[in-house]
Amino acid sequence: MSDMKVCIVGAGAIGGFIGARLAASGVSTSVLARRDTLQALQTHGWRLHTEQGLIQAATEASDRAESLGHQDLVIIALKGQVLPELVASLKPLIGPNTLILPTMNGVPWWFCQSVSGFSPEPLRSVDPQGLIAEVLPQQQVIGVVVHASCLCPEPGVVRHVMGNGLIIGEPGGGHSERVHHVASMLAGAGFSVTESTDIRRDIWYKLWGNLTMNPVSAMTGATTEAILSDELVKTFCSDVMREAALIGARIGCVIDQEPDDRHAITLKLGAFKTSMLQDAEAGRALELDAIVSVVAEIATRLQIDAPNLRALLGLSRLFASSHGLYSRAGQ
Repeated sequence: MSDMKVCIVGAGAIGGFIGARLAASGVSTSVLARRDTLQALQTHGWRLHTEQGLIQAATEASDRAESLGHQDLVIIALKGQVLPELVASLKPLIGPNTLILPTMNGVPWWFCQSVSGFSPEPLRSVDPQGLIAEVLPQQQVIGVVVHASCLCPEPGVVRHVMGNGLIIGEPGGGHSERVHHVASMLAGAGFSVTESTDIRRDIWYKLWGNLTMNPVSAMTGATTEAILSDELVKTFCSDVMREAALIGARIGCVIDQEPDDRHAITLKLGAFKTSMLQDAEAGRALELDAIVSVVAEIATRLQIDAPNLRALLGLSRLFASSHGLYSRAGQ
């Protein structure tokens, strides 16, 4: 049993997946949630459906961070576009020694803060006012990549679909005792945990595939298998990925594969619906800023020409805006 006091911020699919397993393993968990999800958690606790059966565990649930107080670890499982609006309300959770684990898709707010030669100005695509960096300082962050797929069929209920992997590491690279301690706690809850010495590269590698598959699937309604079966679309995705690989190399995130190598991995998933396609079908806002806009912003700051990336951003943003699925983060 871990001696850490852990709060999950956002009890959707991934938040519920991690929270339920931690609580079931004996970790002291609380959760910051709202509306129907809050009520469900207060009534039933965590509920996670897995192949092995239902995992159910009690948790302290509130919609006020003040009632939960300082935590040892805060796991942020919000959508990227929501965090700028809510981050100020998280201040009561964050003490001087609180660790922050953002399990969010795409490029996080802290990603370029320590990159040599890169402007220290916040990435405005994901942190428009710079408030996230102020409330959630990089020195308290542990980077993470989630390799799992879960669904949230109703408030407070999560169904695990596939994957069980978590990669965690220091934003600045290398080993640390605090990463090892968090990794041990997560492993004790049943996760397959890898301690990375280069978490930025791991984040960028996952993004490298999601950057194209997510928005293209949302716009077309096609599965990843269908996308990669169309040679014209596959070629376009590959061209975007080559541009992203060039951008990554300039910020210390080298990709040592070709697009076709990554496509082969994606094809193993079969007729897979990306999370962004699922959001589009459900009428939920799309995470374009943390996955596409921010990459274009980094390219602009580095003065890298990326015409295919910009075309993808323009098309996906127009699609999402015209369907009521996009608004600028923090606005």
